[in-house]
Amino acid sequence: MASQNQSNQNSHETHATRRFIAIDLGASSGRVALGTLDGGQLHVEILHRFPNGGVPVRGQLYWDILGLWREVLYGLKLASRHGEIASVGVNSWAVDYGLLDERGDLLGQVHHYRSPRLSGVMERVRAQLSDERIYDATGIQFLPFNTLYQLAAEAPEHLVRAQTMVMVPDLLHFWLCGVAVTERTNASSTQFLNPRTGAWATELLEALELPTALLPRIVEAGTVLGELSPEVARETGLQGIQVTLPATHDTASAVAAVPAEGQGWAYVSSGTWSLVGIETPQPIITPRTRAENLTNEAGVGGTTRLLKNVMGLWIVQQCNQGWGLEYGELYAQAQAVEGGPLIDPDDARFSPPGADMPVRVQNFCRETGQAVPQTPTEITRCVLDSLAHRTAQILDVLEDVSGQPVSTVHIVGGGSQIGVLNQLIADASGKTVIAGPVEATLMGNLLIQAGASLSEVRQIVRDSCDLRTFLPRQSAPHAVESR
Repeated sequence: MASQNQSNQNSHETHATRRFIAIDLGASSGRVALGTLDGGQLHVEILHRFPNGGVPVRGQLYWDILGLWREVLYGLKLASRHGEIASVGVNSWAVDYGLLDERGDLLGQVHHYRSPRLSGVMERVRAQLSDERIYDATGIQFLPFNTLYQLAAEAPEHLVRAQTMVMVPDLLHFWLCGVAVTERTNASSTQFLNPRTGAWATELLEALELPTALLPRIVEAGTVLGELSPEVARETGLQGIQVTLPATHDTASAVAAVPAEGQGWAYVSSGTWSLVGIETPQPIITPRTRAENLTNEAGVGGTTRLLKNVMGLWIVQQCNQGWGLEYGELYAQAQAVEGGPLIDPDDARFSPPGADMPVRVQNFCRETGQAVPQTPTEITRCVLDSLAHRTAQILDVLEDVSGQPVSTVHIVGGGSQIGVLNQLIADASGKTVIAGPVEATLMGNLLIQAGASLSEVRQIVRDSCDLRTFLPRQSAPHAVESR
């Protein structure tokens, strides 16, 4: 296998014309994209989009991993029509995994992180090991779907037979080229990786009597795993291209592509989830960060992403299942009404899926003695105001625990297109907001495959994208176009 991160070889090549394929799997959709790096600018073309989501079976929730694989192969076939391609890499959401037996066959299904099987598991594990022990060993936010609790809920017969555990993007990399490893940024989301040592925190699994031999070797973003397998090459028509690991955690790829310069900035990766964080040179694991339930996840180039997961546009998305409205019009109408009540977007009632989400929002407002929003426009404005308010709260905490003042907030991902939300975050935080790129995850994935350093990635993104700046004010949203 080739060595990690050919930065010395490739950094001088970032201005040559080269093509790469990024596979981006999100909780509600997936994409196969072609990236062309030409003259220091990156051009991204979406070749194939496909839906994703949980599949309920007998009271549990699974991912249709084989359906996703079929869509990936189709997207790769489309990519084969675009000339010479250097490599392909996959990123996805975090925490979910597959178990492989000694032959490399998948054991059972890939569970969805919202599956009811996890009910009460986190509480049981925390009672057994203590919050202090878990957090000191991992620095990871306590969330009920972390991989630590998923393994504790796993069928014992699967754990007995399992030879290897691979996170979702690494499962696809294994199917692409036959090499089973775990890339560090996704490994750090499991809540059993020690960010200080960079090694698996096996003592936590051993205390829960869970096997540790199934944990794969941890490698860095930029590692070349090898060529596509002959089977995949025949199926897709792609010959001789490498499988190169991006930051396989989608947020890590997105943060790598934040078009920031210098110091004093934070980021919001805005989509179904809202990830609010700063970049630090090392993890910050203290009683205060544990009390605030902050997470220390691995970033690209040895950085740490100190952040907090906040329920994001998921709430609006679930509301709109019943409304069936066009999102652009919904957000435009929400911009035109006055703000009012606020919800706590992290309240557990908002986590399960369901078209009854508007009722949950209304009930929260009613229970807290606030005016109850009635129309889709009012409910949407309530959710957007609440997301902005929560973002501002977390930014204050991040500044306090890190000692790093923040003057600029970069918003990337799908939510960066929602002007009213960007302006509300600027107003609530009192900080300048820079929105874009929308395709930060794809851009980070592609440029890491290209061997660009973190500073080179951000420079190329700045040179390749139109950004919008929102200044804090209390009047109607105001955007300033910039490059």
